Amino acid sequence: MALIAAATLLWLMVSVVVSVGMRNLGVQPFAWLFTSAEYGLFYMTMLGAPWLVRERGHVHIELVTAALPPPLRRAVSRMVAAGCVAVSLILAWFGLELFLTNIERNDYDVRAYFYPRWMLTITFPVAFCFMAVEFARFVFGRTMMHSGEAGIHE
Repeated sequence: MALIAAATLLWLMVSVVVSVGMRNLGVQPFAWLFTSAEYGLFYMTMLGAPWLVRERGHVHIELVTAALPPPLRRAVSRMVAAGCVAVSLILAWFGLELFLTNIERNDYDVRAYFYPRWMLTITFPVAFCFMAVEFARFVFGRTMMHSGEAGIHE
């Protein structure tokens, strides 16, 4: 999923450059070019999120956890991760309901082309389920979600 997100980022770059280039030449960019960039932003976000969780690349603030003693830090970190699992599973459930509703209604996104809406909403249950799995690794695994080091570490 992270590779698809990376390829989508590449497509976004190409589509924006082509679109701007066409406008500068006085040519109207293709309608599907803009729409595919919109879809790409969505796919890139949803499909890349589980990888970001795995790599602890998501945004979180360690100011409080850095001040805690290690045993309490571990407990707080696991509780936060468990909360993230719960929220991810709830969002996956509602995403699944939305996906099934789109299939049942045979919904289409009609702009530049007819695009089955379920092809967009399928990413909700898939991505949020994988995020729940990745957050669960911080609940039950050895690695903690919070390092206990406040500040920027790159």
